[in-house]
Amino acid sequence: MAPPPDHRLPIKRAAISDQQRRREVALRLQADRRSDAQNRARQLASSVLSLGPEPATEPEVEPEQEMSEASGQLAGRSDLDPVRAARLRGPEVRKWFARQLMLPEWMVDVPPSLDRDWYVFPRPSGKRCFVVSSNGTTISRLRNGSILHRFPSNLPNGARTKDVSGPASSYSILDCIFHEPDETYYVIDMVCWRGYSLYDCTAEFRFFWLNSKLSETGASDPPSQYHRYRFNVVQIYECNLAGLQASYSGQVPYVKDGLLFFNKHAHYQAGNTPLALVWKDNVCSQYVLDTDSKGQIPSQQQVVLELQNDGNLTTSDDPPVALGSLSRDLIAQSGLRVGNLVRVAIKDERMRLVDGKLDLGELQLVGKTNHSRAFADTYSKVLFQHAARHAPLRIEDLVASIQSNSSMDNSQALDVEMEG
Repeated sequence: MAPPPDHRLPIKRAAISDQQRRREVALRLQADRRSDAQNRARQLASSVLSLGPEPATEPEVEPEQEMSEASGQLAGRSDLDPVRAARLRGPEVRKWFARQLMLPEWMVDVPPSLDRDWYVFPRPSGKRCFVVSSNGTTISRLRNGSILHRFPSNLPNGARTKDVSGPASSYSILDCIFHEPDETYYVIDMVCWRGYSLYDCTAEFRFFWLNSKLSETGASDPPSQYHRYRFNVVQIYECNLAGLQASYSGQVPYVKDGLLFFNKHAHYQAGNTPLALVWKDNVCSQYVLDTDSKGQIPSQQQVVLELQNDGNLTTSDDPPVALGSLSRDLIAQSGLRVGNLVRVAIKDERMRLVDGKLDLGELQLVGKTNHSRAFADTYSKVLFQHAARHAPLRIEDLVASIQSNSSMDNSQALDVEMEG
């Protein structure tokens, strides 16, 4: 005899942080930032096209860090002033540009309503950048402000051809990842199209607009004389069981580096946001645990924090989160200065979660980071790395959350039917 059906709900992993609370706050606050979207897009396009000399060297960026540690700060509107940006040099250029990108937090807890309110897609491995087309040319800039490529393209006004439509000065801005193995720009978001700003549009609308508009331009065509690089749209899925499975296990034409999740209602927010999330395991990414300067996974977790005037070591979040401190004697002996980024090791036996907050215990100074690095780790990254070493958020946890929501929906529908 077959066993009776199991009607118990799948077990959902308990939350270990305040990520969901901050997500709710972010959704409420985005309504307050609707007034100057067009001006923000115009200023960003101007800066990408005309910013002063780029740094001579690109900052050292470990692949797994590129998306989320760049900046935890939301860009203030003054940060978008291209006149000020043109005077920036070195680390200031990197910080300014990093704050213009919408950067995901690391998924620490599974969001409720994952299957209803979120998209998912496999993230291409590569270099995150803005691409701007205007005045017959196309320029891509890395998050450190340096030019990656200057080239002709089939994007609107992206090449000097006779069939240019619309004003030559109109501009388009795409958020891309350049995948070197096939020399392709994979477009993950659209910020502006033919001068029309999408900053204050939901992700649901931006992704629809991206798919419909990009296909009209021939930007996905093979390279040619007036189209140096191909632009491909990443396949985006509803985050139900089928979409999650396709993103996690499906074949893609690029190297995967984890999964990206976007809240359908999220606007394009400059800086780090809990309305976009990155998640990884060893199946969908080569880079899950951080490595040291030699490319090896250290026995103890290492984090990069910024030294403050009072000796505290903080993350790059806004506001910063203090995770430890150094004594004045140690600061003096090590030749450290306020603002330096330092790498510290955490003794695992002393690290613990207290009321959803990390207590790192005693920190061991490893040393200063490379000068080309501009930002400390974010709090969500530190927490994700800790969980990945001890109690990782697994693909089974994401599946269980989706199944639990589906079971509850079916149960509620059955109750309504019976009452009727």
